[in-house]
Amino acid sequence: MLNKDFMKWVVIAFVVACPFAYFAMNKWLENFAYKIELSWWIFALSGLLALGIALLTVSFQSWKAARRNPVEALRYE
Repeated sequence: MLNKDFMKWVVIAFVVACPFAYFAMNKWLENFAYKIELSWWIFALSGLLALGIALLTVSFQSWKAARRNPVEALRYE
């Protein structure tokens, strides 16, 4: 459930940032003598990479919290 919530926010951020990144990259690449075209797979790969990093980070932190002994936390309260 926690991963689903974080994945939702990462997807929303990707959808919002994609048009801005495409516009900025096109403007930046116009100044070069040898212009290349931006492909859709570059943006898809970056979105999948961001989603994977978020998924691994949230999974690791929740696993670490689940493995902790609650008595240890209460002992220092």
